[in-house]
Amino acid sequence: MTIFSILLISFFTTFTSCDGHKNSKTQKEQTIDVGVTVSSIDKTIWAIYQDKNTNYWFGSKNNGVYIYNGQQIKHLTVKDGLVSNDIRGFQEDSEGNIFIETERGVSKFDGRTFTTLQIANPESPKNDWGLDPDDLWFRIGFSNNGVYRFDGKYLNYLKFPQSPQEDEFKSKNKNESIRPYGLYTIYKDHKGVMWFGTVSLGLCRFDGKTLSWHYEDQLQTTPEGGDFGTRAIFEDTEGKFWINNTRFRYNLIPTSSININFQKEDGIGYLDEGNKKAFPFFLSITEDNEGNLWMVTYDNGVWKYNGKELIHYPIRDGETDVLLFTIFKDNKGVLWLGSHNAGVYKFNGKSFEKMFE
Repeated sequence: MTIFSILLISFFTTFTSCDGHKNSKTQKEQTIDVGVTVSSIDKTIWAIYQDKNTNYWFGSKNNGVYIYNGQQIKHLTVKDGLVSNDIRGFQEDSEGNIFIETERGVSKFDGRTFTTLQIANPESPKNDWGLDPDDLWFRIGFSNNGVYRFDGKYLNYLKFPQSPQEDEFKSKNKNESIRPYGLYTIYKDHKGVMWFGTVSLGLCRFDGKTLSWHYEDQLQTTPEGGDFGTRAIFEDTEGKFWINNTRFRYNLIPTSSININFQKEDGIGYLDEGNKKAFPFFLSITEDNEGNLWMVTYDNGVWKYNGKELIHYPIRDGETDVLLFTIFKDNKGVLWLGSHNAGVYKFNGKSFEKMFE
């Protein structure tokens, strides 16, 4: 593995991309009366979310949550009731409760207080896979061989079935510290089907009945030879899927097999970097309101694809290259970036500008 891929593994990408149930008729009005008012936020922001009340939530790697209401910033930590300061993602239910995923558990915030979600039968899980539109899904830690589904009352641990790639992986990798089933990302597609991106075994998909797998070396392995893992999954407005890099996009063909059935077609293509053919490997991807794709790379800025060409947006903080982590589209379609070393950036229509300086 390259140093780059080892660093990326330590960063745990991705984070839940579920919408969080946006069709609420009983939305509660939140009053954020906890936390400390601050003038700036942490430099390492791994998760961004905007709730239905238009508050922005920024999750720090290990310094808690920052809530921005457009005028002031509140900083919340374990002192306010969070289960951990290691923030990994945000979701929202139909009643406006915010669920904050951390490395040590999930905190539910009702606008005033935090409660920690309880795990059902943690010593002897039923492993009862199910799929309901109101379920929320969480990673909780990096090395679990499964995922947690919240049914409205408890977190239910669900173990992944064996991947067809597992035996080959173990034969090539004797390092037991590498957890091949570790989760980088959780994604809910337009039909409500769940997708899980693993460290070394590719994709797992659950449609409510069948758990299926898909692995391709070109999705996992960078041109430099590093093991990238499955860090980003996205379904565009045409119903086609983008996975990890721009080389291909995928049409899903329904199947009840253990293997996901894809029809693969050319994606965006190659970049010519010093006469070396390459394509961007992205950590996070979204689509703007005009249908353009926006892809975040770790150390090579942001790439926009308008259907014809790739447009590059380098991101720098003075003389320093910004190491990016995630991209988020807010309720009005504005794009935000979370980074490892320079906090948060916002797109102004022409470029990304640094916020909260």
